[in-house]
Amino acid sequence: MQKLRLLFILLICPFVLLAQTRTQIKLESAEKADIDAKKSISYLRKPVFSHEGAILRCDSAVLYVDRNYFEAFRNVHINQGDTLNIYSDLLNYDGNAKKAHLEKNVKLLDRENTLTTDILDYDMVAKIGKYTTGGKLVNKDATITSQQGFYFSNTRDAYFKVNVRVVTAEKTTISSEETLRYNTATNWTYFYGPTNIKNKDDKLYTEDGSYNTKSENAMFGKKNLYTNGSRSLKGDSLYYYGKTGYGKAVKNIVFKDTKDQTTLWGQLGEYYRNEERIVVTQKAYVGIGTKDSITVNNKKLPDTLWLGADTLESQRSLVKDLKLLTRPAVKKDNEIGAEDEKEKAEKEKEKAEARKLLAQSAVAPKDNKKATGTETKLSKKEQKQFEEEAKKTIKETSPPPPPDSSALSKLKLKQDSLTADSLMKLKKIAAPAKVEPTKNAVQQKLNASKTKPASNSAAATKNAASLGANKLSADSTVNPADTVKARVIKAFHNVRVYKSNMQAKADSLYYTSADSTLRWYNNPILWSDGTQQTGDTINVFFKNSKIHNFQVINNGFIVNVDGDSTKFNQVKGKIITGFFADGELRNMYVDGNAESIYYSKNNKGEYDNVNQTVSSRLRFKFQEKELTHIVTVREVEGAVDPMDKLSKEPLLTGFIWKPELRPVSKADIIKGVAAKPKAIAPVKGSTAKKGKAAPVKTKVESKPVTKETTPKPDKAPIPLPEFPKLSPKPSDSTKLDSLTKKN
Repeated sequence: MQKLRLLFILLICPFVLLAQTRTQIKLESAEKADIDAKKSISYLRKPVFSHEGAILRCDSAVLYVDRNYFEAFRNVHINQGDTLNIYSDLLNYDGNAKKAHLEKNVKLLDRENTLTTDILDYDMVAKIGKYTTGGKLVNKDATITSQQGFYFSNTRDAYFKVNVRVVTAEKTTISSEETLRYNTATNWTYFYGPTNIKNKDDKLYTEDGSYNTKSENAMFGKKNLYTNGSRSLKGDSLYYYGKTGYGKAVKNIVFKDTKDQTTLWGQLGEYYRNEERIVVTQKAYVGIGTKDSITVNNKKLPDTLWLGADTLESQRSLVKDLKLLTRPAVKKDNEIGAEDEKEKAEKEKEKAEARKLLAQSAVAPKDNKKATGTETKLSKKEQKQFEEEAKKTIKETSPPPPPDSSALSKLKLKQDSLTADSLMKLKKIAAPAKVEPTKNAVQQKLNASKTKPASNSAAATKNAASLGANKLSADSTVNPADTVKARVIKAFHNVRVYKSNMQAKADSLYYTSADSTLRWYNNPILWSDGTQQTGDTINVFFKNSKIHNFQVINNGFIVNVDGDSTKFNQVKGKIITGFFADGELRNMYVDGNAESIYYSKNNKGEYDNVNQTVSSRLRFKFQEKELTHIVTVREVEGAVDPMDKLSKEPLLTGFIWKPELRPVSKADIIKGVAAKPKAIAPVKGSTAKKGKAAPVKTKVESKPVTKETTPKPDKAPIPLPEFPKLSPKPSDSTKLDSLTKKN
């Protein structure tokens, strides 16, 4: 044991002796020297010292020879190697410890890096500088300030603590309250605590990660958050490439857009800043906020629409580049057509103008009463007559529509000739320019003693001419509407939707807030209560955050069951269109080879008859979520069979009933597999029986449909109301206009 101890001492002694080796500070030169031999102190002017390969200069110094120590004053300069230079006003240098303590206007230069502070302690052997009273490191790529800092010249690493702030050449700012490491050679910044990164468009937060101040690439690993305007992205791991605007999130990712009230979840996501697009895969699902609410434990909660798919894509796109759908509407001839928003808007404008003029004209009798002592009071009939005349006058006197802006730009007329032509035209119409025929037509009838409208003044003509010239000569090719963007959501493969009053499944889905329409493609199925809808394509239209109508295109088929019954009410046609009011279905049209089978009930609520109808069009009217009227239109055939005479349950061709595919909770959206309740197995039998029936009385109802203005592209939440049941009310008052009810 003693031999081992002796061997250990012999091995470490050389290193101890080497560590304790001291080198005396050498005075190379001085302009003047005063030496105190007793105290071994030298007072020097313009001295130059050398020690361990370093050169030290100053204006004056006091050298303590015995202590191997000196104090330097003013214009202090330390040069170590070829790259390191330190400047200050004061210096205390210990040759034994090989450490320098610098104060006042301290500046450390190492290659392209400049460190400034008031107090700096520098280790000449380890080449490490330290400050605790605030400092700043500057290079061509970044400026870093902090309360405390360490600079390692050998590795070119700098550690900063307390109130750390980094400003890059691209005006990106990094702030941290904890430790931050920056390598001046690679430009990589490393974070070890809560850190915020901000630039013109983006914001990043992390508590553990790295960021390159030159390439703007970043990697984050703890409590990460990326924000861009109203959009944000979270994930256990974030990778972001600032120059290209591409980001990637891994595990437990959450993407939010507060402007659109949209949130996406998943396990893998990719973000494209320039395209404002995100693609989410691996258990991807999205929540779309609605204004609907559900009651849970006597507490109202938001009824969110949950959408899941193998791949979800969300993007903000220019509206002009989107293919928008027009909501279907019922025309005056009881036909389904596209809603004419322009015509509707013009009519609404005419009504508003007429009401405004009528309100203004109501003031005229009061003014006339003051002059004549009598007051004229209009009856409702007269008011309506004046309103109609005002509308007529508006139509007659309204100017023609302005020419297309793109056509004007193609003329390429010279400025002088364009202005001259417009002035000539304006002079011809200048006289009636200020006359308001619509207003005068009403006011002349209301008050005959009213003064005549004054003719235009020369000043008005001049102003109108200059205004017209400016409008015609202006560049009209730029359309502000071309810059409007709307949210687009795409879902691919195994698409699932769950809301308390509606569920759906399809292969793919498309939604944009520009026309507020949900589109389901490739074998879509929609469920609501006991109703199932299928077709090649299903479109659901929304307006003002409420469902407006829906349309099943090609091979439309609706099946409805009442409770636990196995009686399937069925509706079939090429196109099925439904119209809603106050969130409830009011009218439904079935066009093209329309067929229906439904079961009627007697006064006791028992099924008594099976009604079968074939027509080129069927119309269903609903009230309080129940069927009240059935109207057949054109080429009608029908039959009513008592229940006791049926050998098999009738089914229309193409019948499908898939309750096992129906999502029953939010969990089914996340997991991607719907629960499998006990399916109601339909009785396999022949298709619908087409028997001869008594002549069917056809009733065609034609109700004018109030048109509404085109909705603006908004990101309002999307409430989805319940679909009503198709079975008629078990009441004698139920009208079955197209069939003869048998008791």
